[in-house]
Amino acid sequence: MTDTKGKVVGVNGNMVSVEFDGNISMNEVAYVKVDNSSLKSEVIRIRGNVAQLQVYEMTKGIKTGDAVEFTGDLLSAELGPGLLGQVYDGLQNPLPLLAEKAGWFLERGVYVDPLDRTKKWAFTPTAKPGDVKKAGEYIGTVPEGPFTHKIFVPFYLLGSYTVKSIKPAGEYTLDDKVAVLTDENGKDVEIGLSFKWPVKRAINCYEERLAPTETMVTKVRLIDTFFPVAKGGTYCIPGPFGAGKTVLQHTTSKYADVDIVIIAACGERAGEVVETLTEFPELKDPKTGKSLMERTIIICNTSSMPVASREASVYTSVTLAEYYRQMGLNVLLLADSTSRWAQALREMSGRLEEIPGEEAFPAYMESYIAAFYERAGQVRLPDGSVGSVTIGGTVSPAGGNFEEPVTQATLKVVGAFHGLSRARSDARKYPAIDPIQSWSKYKGVIDSSKVNFCFDIMKKGVDVASMMKVVGEEGTSLEDYLVYLKEEMLDAVYFQQNSFDAVDANATVERQKYDLDKIIKILGSSFELADKDEARTYFNQLRQKFLDWNYTEEHSDAFKKVESEIDELYSSKNGKLTAQAESLLKA
Repeated sequence: MTDTKGKVVGVNGNMVSVEFDGNISMNEVAYVKVDNSSLKSEVIRIRGNVAQLQVYEMTKGIKTGDAVEFTGDLLSAELGPGLLGQVYDGLQNPLPLLAEKAGWFLERGVYVDPLDRTKKWAFTPTAKPGDVKKAGEYIGTVPEGPFTHKIFVPFYLLGSYTVKSIKPAGEYTLDDKVAVLTDENGKDVEIGLSFKWPVKRAINCYEERLAPTETMVTKVRLIDTFFPVAKGGTYCIPGPFGAGKTVLQHTTSKYADVDIVIIAACGERAGEVVETLTEFPELKDPKTGKSLMERTIIICNTSSMPVASREASVYTSVTLAEYYRQMGLNVLLLADSTSRWAQALREMSGRLEEIPGEEAFPAYMESYIAAFYERAGQVRLPDGSVGSVTIGGTVSPAGGNFEEPVTQATLKVVGAFHGLSRARSDARKYPAIDPIQSWSKYKGVIDSSKVNFCFDIMKKGVDVASMMKVVGEEGTSLEDYLVYLKEEMLDAVYFQQNSFDAVDANATVERQKYDLDKIIKILGSSFELADKDEARTYFNQLRQKFLDWNYTEEHSDAFKKVESEIDELYSSKNGKLTAQAESLLKA
């Protein structure tokens, strides 16, 4: 705590106006005293000697004259071993411990250390006396689950430091000092296993920011092949309620080619959070066979916190992601949903009486959203390793209207857009990503010429389907009807997946390439079909064979058997490749 004190002069919802005497700074943490409790708050505006605080607890009972204490510290997250497997609220309180201490109906003003202070970690020094280090370089390691957790020179230390002394290998708690560093002026600094970092300040202790070029494989065919995401890239999943955003995030968390997954449940505080908390510990990591929680961190709000806590959740989660990126790991941050964060910004902006922008959102909302997604990226670190943070945010536009401000602000800054369709969701198509509206700026796992060929078939098929709604099947030529049937088959057997089937949900890159070549052979062939009835029957048979194929293990006997049946069915109608398809398959 500092000597700066204040007193409450106004209360407007979870915004408290405080008259203070002394020096304070933006984003500084303060505590409002009420009913023998200290309520954690953050300075969000300073006007003369009056500051507006955003209180992260219910403000019932706060009245003018109540005391306020300023800490001098910015809103920060503690970084160190022990973060993995935790479930935190937006202020980095471990929710299971909070429930133990305060009961399931959480009392306000109760805070718990983010990391276990009693647990001992097996520290191994990697630096020796005389070594020169700077912020972001590490001096030792401890094992944390399946990873080697690096112990860094704290990111806030400026300049170069010489290692004066370092503890030998052994077991130490977070509060033990494992090294003493000396700065350029001869001042000693003690280093422990953990330190704090302001959540609203990006961690930039890297050598170079790299262009995201490597595909982050999700095992979702529609994403990896047609709308890919790069490691260190950004993407958004807007869609109406019930369109499958949460299921898609769970599948991505389980199968994505990343080291660590961070879930920021910054929006829904009821059903979807309960679903996340109950299902994630039960999910098995396909890489290790153990619980997925061993390499996952969940951050969510509680129903006893105001909507302002959504902002804290967003920033805390991205700070933890950047911390693990500094270790050379690939991190996937999934934020669900950023619309709720934007609504929290709108609510606070209204209380601050700022001039509103479109739909009453604050005029600076776009820059806030852009600043959040800009914290993603692939970087080269001081030791030469490369780490990445990939950010995927869901957006929940009312009525599925992608023209609303939050969706539009997000689309301006992300590298891929996976728009969920109500029509596809209602038709039980998973994932419900609309292949017409969606796009990606990143390179996928499949040759672009093959992707463009499939896109061309898809668009022509959609056009024919639209025409058939007007003229009917009778008014459609057999040639056009075949294009429609090919597009329907592509949609059913490649765009769609069964997330509950272990084989179909886990489409490897090799499997995607092999499957798509087989489908292109069908899409790029002519067949001897007498009429539409025969064509419909034939493509229904093909579609069923491909669906059966999707559920078989790659290279298994069942896989080869179904493939031979597909080949026989192809030959039965004298399938003949076009020149374009033949050149594609030879490439």
